[in-house]
Amino acid sequence: MQETPFCLRVGHLLPYSMSDSNTTDFTNPSTFILQGIPGLEMAHVWISIPFCTMYAIAVLGNFSILFIVKREQSLHGPMYYFLCMLAISDLVLSTATVSKMLSIFWFNSREIDFSACLTQMYFLHCFTGMESGILVALALDRYVAICHPLRHSTILTNSVVAKIGLAVVLRGGILALPYPFLVRRWPYCRTNIIPHSYCEHIAVVKLSCADTRLSSYYGLFILSSVTGLDVIFITVSYIQILRAIFSLPTKDARLKTFGTCGSHLCAILVFYIPDFFSSITHRFGHNVPLHFLILMANVYLLVPPLLHPIIYGVRTKQIRDRLLRLFSHKGT
Repeated sequence: MQETPFCLRVGHLLPYSMSDSNTTDFTNPSTFILQGIPGLEMAHVWISIPFCTMYAIAVLGNFSILFIVKREQSLHGPMYYFLCMLAISDLVLSTATVSKMLSIFWFNSREIDFSACLTQMYFLHCFTGMESGILVALALDRYVAICHPLRHSTILTNSVVAKIGLAVVLRGGILALPYPFLVRRWPYCRTNIIPHSYCEHIAVVKLSCADTRLSSYYGLFILSSVTGLDVIFITVSYIQILRAIFSLPTKDARLKTFGTCGSHLCAILVFYIPDFFSSITHRFGHNVPLHFLILMANVYLLVPPLLHPIIYGVRTKQIRDRLLRLFSHKGT
């Protein structure tokens, strides 16, 4: 009888716990094995259909935003520059993970080089941090536009917007550096099989046979302080925005002004709610089925890039008008 491959024998493993009978003697694996969605291997092809569709729509939508803003001179302003940064971040974030995910689902290509795994991990955390910073920058733009409308063009000049964008990029890049460096320093003597569809930090760290509390503490530090501070800043900005809106004399003026913030508020909810839920369930959801955790982690990476261009395309009048004009010209 043919022996069952090692990678299939461990397919039933619980979230991040490894049996002693499957231990190996390596300390620096050259490759990791990504399981995809453990427990749902037989359904990988079917799962790939909605994932691939969501990715294709996300790519088309974000490239449309970039194309329209680049083409229309009237959209060359702070809000639309930040929207372009958000679109680029969404494209890189989704592409860095979905390409390998689909290769697992379609071709059973589970191996990933150790360095490639660390690179994917870095891009994942770098651009997630950048997205959070961009949403803060968009909140600042809405605050200045509503609370100080006459000074908007003098406060958020092109130079200031460029400095904010550079600060967002540097913050995301620097804060993500410890993740791969910490993962590289740990010895791996249990297994090289990652019960995930991409190189998520906690999933890789759990394979180490060393004391990895430093990695866990750093992840919690980023979640609580950096992301937490971003959420606090956005909340404070919108408290000031709401105070300014409710001080307007007429209901129509209040609704019209609040409508300019609607797309940004939707983008904030789309990004932070899945992020918060995924982080909490991964750390504390010990009784949650592993396949549900992995599905949630995958959906979290696909939903914001999918919905951001739809939200801004539908709710932002300037972009919506340009889109309609573009398609009407093509139709004629």
